[in-house]
Amino acid sequence: MKNVKYALGLDFGTSSVRALVVDIRNGAEVGTAIFAYPSGAAGILLDPRDPDLARQNPADWILGIEKAVPAALAEARKKVRGFDPASVVGIGVDTTGSTPLPVDRAGRPLAFTKEFRRNLDAQAWLWKDHTGHAEAAEITARAAAEHPEYLAKCGGTYSSEWFWSKILHCLRTAPKVAAAAYSWVECADYIPGVLAGMTDPLRMKRSRCAAGHKAMFNDRWGGLPAKAFLAGLDPRLGELRDRLYRKTWTSDVSAGGLTKEWAAKLGLRPGIAVAVGAFDAHLGGVGSGVRPGRFVKIVGTSTCDICVWPSSKRLPDVPGLCGIVDGSVLPGCFGLEAGQSAVGDIFNWFVDTIEPGGPKKGSHAALTRKAAALGPGESGLLALDWHNGNRTVLVDQRLTGLLVGLTLHTRPEEIYRALIEATAFGALTIIRRFEEYGVRIGEVVNCGGIAEKNPLVMRIYADVTGLEMKVARSAQTCALGAAMAGAVAAGPRSGGHASFAEAQAAMGGVRKTAHKPNAANHRIYLELYGLYRELHDAFGTAAWTGNLRRVMKDLLNLRDRQRSRKPC
Repeated sequence: MKNVKYALGLDFGTSSVRALVVDIRNGAEVGTAIFAYPSGAAGILLDPRDPDLARQNPADWILGIEKAVPAALAEARKKVRGFDPASVVGIGVDTTGSTPLPVDRAGRPLAFTKEFRRNLDAQAWLWKDHTGHAEAAEITARAAAEHPEYLAKCGGTYSSEWFWSKILHCLRTAPKVAAAAYSWVECADYIPGVLAGMTDPLRMKRSRCAAGHKAMFNDRWGGLPAKAFLAGLDPRLGELRDRLYRKTWTSDVSAGGLTKEWAAKLGLRPGIAVAVGAFDAHLGGVGSGVRPGRFVKIVGTSTCDICVWPSSKRLPDVPGLCGIVDGSVLPGCFGLEAGQSAVGDIFNWFVDTIEPGGPKKGSHAALTRKAAALGPGESGLLALDWHNGNRTVLVDQRLTGLLVGLTLHTRPEEIYRALIEATAFGALTIIRRFEEYGVRIGEVVNCGGIAEKNPLVMRIYADVTGLEMKVARSAQTCALGAAMAGAVAAGPRSGGHASFAEAQAAMGGVRKTAHKPNAANHRIYLELYGLYRELHDAFGTAAWTGNLRRVMKDLLNLRDRQRSRKPC
């Protein structure tokens, strides 16, 4: 198998890192390994005094590379006769984000120093850290007054999940860490920099994806927000701008060659291409075959929605999105990102905390089985999917979940189904926002563990949206998309691909089976969605002027009607 070439995808998630070895010719996944982060609670460093805090130990990332890559290569040796790690031509990296890390002048994480090793503020600030919600509101208000163009490209509201709000919060609450930090580096930039030996924060190739979606970077206004604007928030933030970056790169570009040291550790050839990093959802979109008209949903603990639009065509600003960034997903296309701050996390919360009934009664499998026997509206319940705030279209991390319609007869499986339906209603709200602004969605491709393993969720999503729910062929599309980036960064001369389009055609695909909407169920769900929007707008917007008095009664009437139609 001397002529067969492979790419390696590294997927740095919330709780683990995955390494995936992929045959460049056909997308065959020949080796995979997962390393669970050992620090904190499932890889997350928490503070019981502050539920908004979520940090990550960057040492877990390094250990994850050291453990997962050799394990994935070992599996490839077992599965493929004659497999040689020397046939791996490129490495791609996807990560969570925004997950910025404070570093010193050499790019070493402060968390690696004796002084800050146990300091939570010196760790990576994980995407789901919302401690900077007040700072996010301040950034939004100042940008609206001084530079509305900044907000126009990130949906109209700056989020506490993003780069500047986290750093500004650190400046105000952890001045020692802030003073020691020469610069801040996204996880998506740090990992490729480490592998390529380019950790100098002023020299490493920064991700267009990370910078555009989370740090308001845009070539139209000279890159990062103006120094005067940042200094107006805090003079130290303005000074930091000079120690960040002026240019960004797309993920089809090499960030550098794998160092001899890392090659020896991992068992790979030195000098192979390490692609510029990107966020998991964006490369998950690539791995799912995203293209104009194809809407990709990465359904996991949260959900990220990705679509693209040709850069040559006019595209209006879309309020409530997580950004419109040229080249963040595919070169030559605007990348559009949306999402829901919690999906799988909501289901896990219910199973782990609210309904600890054991494997026979309270497991995901047991609840799914019972919930599948129910019809739309039959429970009389309606929920809001804001248990971790709202990412799109309201962009408000201070919103919380809601459940309406509880009675003394409500059963756990009814609540479980209502929570699934709530996330489906949230998905429909996002789809409608895209289409409202002219971004037509011809098909939906889902990926992630929930899409693959839980057909009930996919059926409900199809029935709610009225759209067929396709599922990506790969169960690990983020890592696959990263591998595609590695193959493209390597280029044809090294045995890789010339473009993402070529890599997608060779390495991607969707499953033959898809979940089609049921027309009768869709009609019922549209009724429920009308009530969902009443709650959504009442609790989530300042402009709402309606009356919620009828919501409970309408839910009961719908429940009674649906139950009367069901055969005994």
